[in-house]
Amino acid sequence: MNLSKLALCVIGCGNYAADFASSVQSLAGEIDLYFASRDSDRAEEYCQRFNGKGFFGSYAEAAMDARVDAHYVCTPPHLHREHSELGIRHGKHILVEKPIANDLEEGLAIVRAAEAARVTLMVAENVRYLAQVRRCRELVAGGGLGDVRLVQFQEEFPFNPGGWRSQQSLNGGGVFIDGGIHKVHFMRYLMGEPETVFAAQLPKAMVGHEGEDGVVMMLRWGSGAVGLINHTWTAGKVVPPSVTVSGTKGRIHFEVGSGRLDLEQGNSGGAWQFLPDNRGLPSMVREFKQSILEGRESETSGKEGLRDLKLVVAAYESCRLGTTVPLGNQSMPSG
Repeated sequence: MNLSKLALCVIGCGNYAADFASSVQSLAGEIDLYFASRDSDRAEEYCQRFNGKGFFGSYAEAAMDARVDAHYVCTPPHLHREHSELGIRHGKHILVEKPIANDLEEGLAIVRAAEAARVTLMVAENVRYLAQVRRCRELVAGGGLGDVRLVQFQEEFPFNPGGWRSQQSLNGGGVFIDGGIHKVHFMRYLMGEPETVFAAQLPKAMVGHEGEDGVVMMLRWGSGAVGLINHTWTAGKVVPPSVTVSGTKGRIHFEVGSGRLDLEQGNSGGAWQFLPDNRGLPSMVREFKQSILEGRESETSGKEGLRDLKLVVAAYESCRLGTTVPLGNQSMPSG
């Protein structure tokens, strides 16, 4: 690997791959982009549109090319194991979209394959890399809120997906494994591992969608603090993603991606205005590159991705049983 640049090939040229490639154009001095698709014309079009260095008409061709250091696996979750392991077999470092896979067995297989090949595996959990989220964690860890009592993260979005997102066998579920997993990771990043989970699905609003389209989740930590997540695809207007953290000495609030964060402490407080960034992708890719160069696990390693998926699985179990699920009883798959 060139110490100055990371040669990163985007595996799968769908709509989100275009968002990703557009967002990381600011890293032109740090990464070289390549594109791979089963449709060579599409890969070439992405390469031209996003200043790529090359393109491939198959994923295997990208895996075998010595110019490429790493793969960004941006295909549907049911293909994450196949496409991650393809790159791993050829010594490529892997940045894989969330969820790491659509079930724990496949996610664990990816982690073990990367460990055996001694390549870096990172999950593209971009919310963690937002400046607002980083500052929020610093304030909480520094005692700015006193003891945390309640963490709330909610979003409602008028989205009626088609294709693989509407098929439970391909997506691993519905809205919660798809987008709610970002919120699950935020809770873990801010507060550590919860002890219990209770979750409930909302009555459906979306037509023709196999999985759930709304979940409310409650987490409880050993300190007594509670986390609430509302992640919903809705027929109504947008409720922008927002976070409120309440403690014994104050409150933090921010609308995710707006760039602003507010801290209230009685009659005082503070406000921070970062550059608006509703994705956090450049910082995420920088962390991927640095973790490779330094030979260490990334902040959002494959193991972190498994822990996030474990909580999603626990939420689905709670929905099915209608009861609280103790997380100590949830174990990773073996074998």
